[in-house]
Amino acid sequence: MRKIAVGLVAALAGGTMLMSGGSAVAATTTKAPKVEILDVSPNPVVVKHGSETVARFKVGASSDVEKVELSVEPADSKFRTLRGKEVKPLENWRFSVPFTSHDPEGKWKAIATAFDKEGKRVAHDTSFFYVDVRKGWSKADTRLSFDASPSKVRKGKPVYFSGRLLAERGDHWRAVRYEKVHVYYKANRFSGWKWVASDRTDRHGKFYAKDRAYRSGSYKAVFKGDRKLDDATSRTDYVRVYSWRR
Repeated sequence: MRKIAVGLVAALAGGTMLMSGGSAVAATTTKAPKVEILDVSPNPVVVKHGSETVARFKVGASSDVEKVELSVEPADSKFRTLRGKEVKPLENWRFSVPFTSHDPEGKWKAIATAFDKEGKRVAHDTSFFYVDVRKGWSKADTRLSFDASPSKVRKGKPVYFSGRLLAERGDHWRAVRYEKVHVYYKANRFSGWKWVASDRTDRHGKFYAKDRAYRSGSYKAVFKGDRKLDDATSRTDYVRVYSWRR
């Protein structure tokens, strides 16, 4: 009996034991492999007519990931028949993708896929960015106001965006109607901006959008411009996110 008791104590000291059907089974916990697209630069990807712009993608992964692959495609389903963009792998899980004025303008998505040593797919992550194809026209100056509120919000709750787009007309600034404005977000300690929302301005030049808050960071609004209006970027607005605790 003493030997049995000593053996049981040693087993318990070595780790947590689960009893099932009269036998003891050691319980172990392991973290799942993880991959994340950390940065898309530039974002938006601005392409001048007749030229090429190279976008660079930075991916991070946990130590148990052996290989990472990246694919890039338009987010709009009407471009599903488009051939995938050529992705050039660089060092340290960085990738480059060339864009030209022949590529569809609008929202795109990048998908990072992680594999283990056996070649098995173990994790993936998706990030969205915007491709802006521009024409070589003379444009009017624009400016963009922006507000993200509340400035302090509980994790998982909405953050509301608002602002106004104006264009210079002679000696006055006038509202720009029915133009799309995009909102981008950058988390603390990260250098890359990610697209989170879009809205069209109303007849007063105002726009509204929202997103859910999960990590403290900064937001900004971007107007890509068109053949008559120059592009504009707002000031950044910081939102602190906190976790609810009893």
